[in-house]
Amino acid sequence: MASPYVAIALRKQDELDAAIPVQWKLPAQFIPEGMLTPAESITEGPKQYTRVNVMEIPRTCGLLSSKELEITEKYDVRALVSAMTEGKIKAEEVVLAFCKRAAISHQLTRCLTEPLFDRALHRARELDEHLQRTGHPVGPLHGLPVSVKDTFRVKGVDSSIGLSALAFKPSSANSPLVDLLESLGAIVIAKTNVPQTLATLDSCNHLFGRTLNPLNRQWTAGGSTGGEGVLVAMHGSMVGFGTDIGGSIRVPAMCQGIYGFKPSNGRVPYGGQESGQLPGKGRMAIQAVAGPLARSVADLEAIMREIVPRSELFDEDCIPGYWPAPAPLTLSPRNFTIGILKTDGLVTPLPPVARVIDEVARLLRQTPGVGVVDIPTPPAMRKCQAVAGRLMGVDDGSSMMDLIESMGEPLIPWLQGRYGRGKALNVNQLADLHAQRAQLEKEMLSMWTLGLSRERRVDAIICPVAPHPVPQMDRYNAVGYTSSFVLLDYPAGTIPVRRLVESDLEIGREMDSPDLGSWDKANRKLWDEKTTDRRVYLDSPLSVQVVTPKQRDYELFQAMEIVDRAVQGHAVGAKL
Repeated sequence: MASPYVAIALRKQDELDAAIPVQWKLPAQFIPEGMLTPAESITEGPKQYTRVNVMEIPRTCGLLSSKELEITEKYDVRALVSAMTEGKIKAEEVVLAFCKRAAISHQLTRCLTEPLFDRALHRARELDEHLQRTGHPVGPLHGLPVSVKDTFRVKGVDSSIGLSALAFKPSSANSPLVDLLESLGAIVIAKTNVPQTLATLDSCNHLFGRTLNPLNRQWTAGGSTGGEGVLVAMHGSMVGFGTDIGGSIRVPAMCQGIYGFKPSNGRVPYGGQESGQLPGKGRMAIQAVAGPLARSVADLEAIMREIVPRSELFDEDCIPGYWPAPAPLTLSPRNFTIGILKTDGLVTPLPPVARVIDEVARLLRQTPGVGVVDIPTPPAMRKCQAVAGRLMGVDDGSSMMDLIESMGEPLIPWLQGRYGRGKALNVNQLADLHAQRAQLEKEMLSMWTLGLSRERRVDAIICPVAPHPVPQMDRYNAVGYTSSFVLLDYPAGTIPVRRLVESDLEIGREMDSPDLGSWDKANRKLWDEKTTDRRVYLDSPLSVQVVTPKQRDYELFQAMEIVDRAVQGHAVGAKL
């Protein structure tokens, strides 16, 4: 007899399919061959999917009119909101275009969990009527189509997080972030896919299947905010909202070649989500944060500008925030210093990753008003990943495992042997971990002063997002380059730079430096020509991570703007 989760998954997938109107269904000729069923995608995906880029299909399939293509591709956040508030486009037209594009994206990538199309269109009509009646928009994000990770609750809708035990149990209230977005006039059009347990960097579960990377179905889409990364990259949403504890905003941004912003703790409402974990765990361990993914730095800024000053009024986990008024970025000679951190000292970046860091550093050195310094790897950096990992697992895992086992769900292949029931830490052990964390925070302060004085000498640093390019499904390796900055509560963002090209592969040349340990050895297998065909990385996005000190979120935006302008203003290689 089949386990209970099988029937529940089929029901849930039928419900999702029924939420997509027949007229929005893709003709068969536009579905790439080998599109596996959700169940097959979990176990057979890495072996069976062919190298296919589906990014152009929404433009060529004929389901979107020329106006709908223009709406979903021409505007940034501010321009789109202005077009609606000035009466040039109706909110209903905008939301319809993005809902259709989200539906098309899902059929190609399996990125959605809860299409909210009907309610989104109803809300758009309400906004149009309000604008026509009063002459005033409903908030500064009037009519803006956004999407959220499945963990965020929307009243009347499941937050199943890919677990059959949580399916068909609609939420009784919105998460605070959803309330905040709606108060600003934004319209949530969909919720998006995540991995089982929310603890992997490949978005795959038994309820919805595996989310595919639209750039290449052999690559991971990243996690745990993988569905958001895909939907935003495919122009199915203007801005997506995810969460990040180990890299879950920055990694999907890297995998899809878009922009991600992990703020400091307390800047964006995080509470009221479904996590499958012991309530309050984050307060005693390591706290995840919520943040946006978008297709430009300007769109990230347009969203954070509205959220940060209001967050404290919507959620108890937020702090008072200030975001300066828009102003042109002007740099006088050497008034913004960016440090280059090439390695965390634990996992050596593979050659293409090291090369793109050097390329960005060179461009920044050519940028007037920007000083560039090399940052020696702080000894404390080598210890951050281990402490972050232990803090993520302070409980015994029983809350999540109870949910999984109650429906007879097996763990997805990547989690087998890596996840299960353990032993919770006692108070003394937890206190010791936090003492270690405090010491690391203290030692890492020297990175911003270069150890010379108590004055800040470095405004931001550039480092890898990951020590490898976008890998195949289930092969993402080290998370220390992202998890360490959650441990330290440093805001951090992802900026795409260029595509990986033939010369980056260095065919026939192996890394000759000694490996640094087990994590480094595992990372090198992704480059070793005996275990990996390097050509799988061709055309994958190469990105960099930008980091600023604790609570310096506006400065992170400034630094990302500087780096992005430097990259976009010069030909550093194959553009994305």
